[in-house]
Amino acid sequence: MEILAARGVLPEHRYSQAEITDAFIDVVTGRGGVEERLLRRFHANAGVRHRHLALPLDAYAGIKDFGESNDLFIEAAVRLGAQAILEALDSAGLAPADVDLLVSTTVTGLAVPSLDARIAALIGLRQDVKRVPLVGLGCVAGAAGISRLHDYLLGHPGEVAVLVSAEMCSLTVQRDDASMANLVASGLFGDGASAVVARGTNGTGVEVVDTRGRLYPDSERTMGWDVTSTGLRIVLDANVPEVVGTYIRDDVDGFLGRHGLTRRDIEWWVCHPGGPKVLEAMQESLEVPREALGLTWDSLARIGNLSSSSVLHVLQDTLRERPPKPGSWGMMLAMGPGFCSELVLLRAPVGVVS
Repeated sequence: MEILAARGVLPEHRYSQAEITDAFIDVVTGRGGVEERLLRRFHANAGVRHRHLALPLDAYAGIKDFGESNDLFIEAAVRLGAQAILEALDSAGLAPADVDLLVSTTVTGLAVPSLDARIAALIGLRQDVKRVPLVGLGCVAGAAGISRLHDYLLGHPGEVAVLVSAEMCSLTVQRDDASMANLVASGLFGDGASAVVARGTNGTGVEVVDTRGRLYPDSERTMGWDVTSTGLRIVLDANVPEVVGTYIRDDVDGFLGRHGLTRRDIEWWVCHPGGPKVLEAMQESLEVPREALGLTWDSLARIGNLSSSSVLHVLQDTLRERPPKPGSWGMMLAMGPGFCSELVLLRAPVGVVS
């Protein structure tokens, strides 16, 4: 499989981290007390300078319940997801009618019909388009979605497959939850969407050579959601960096070894911006300098962690800002609920990918 185009889009509402912190003090904790001090500290240490939000900041305090927040999620996710697909298709020189498979992923809201069905009607995909909604994979889903496109195109190399991710993380923040996990999440996650267009390999796009997923033992409560009467309440264990340090090096080495490669052969890394401590653990485990994950650090600072959309934004940034050398090896890496990881081995084309 080869990647023809990757595009990320963001909501129009952009705020500095300081503005978001001040606005969310009242929404999340109420003024005063240890929770406010912790929230300010966590937000300041999140490595985030700006974030884009689905709604204007002053609108969040007025959301009545989970039903309203989910309706707002659907509206924003469909709009931004459709925009991302259209921009990616245009970049690839294709039209909606050319799409044979649409894979969608989200973890920040519930939609039945699924997002892919709603987007298909909006942008004019064919009535016989094949659809695969991925739900529950969280941050790992951008990389896992690429893997599933690869699986499909191995059997249908003449077809066009599209992955769309849409995440409205801000609409999941719980206003009555002063847990460490909620305070951390309120300073880390942003909103956005992304899309990738792919087809069978013919040598003009970034090639997906191989993929590998891994579930880790005794880790179901490391990351995820508890579904409650007030919405999606985050589960986020402080031991995530430790899990990264325990497993990632051996996973990457074993995966590359199947292809006669080592980490020294990887010239570009496309990693999910899980947060500063996760990225530091990843750098240490992979034995790479901070600059190797520079675009991931930049993405975290500019837009925050967008869950499944983030690694696809980093992919776009890589192809635009630091085009890989022809024929060079790259690696996409993300982790998420399960707890799990997804590795995607990439190779740059001789030509140019947008």
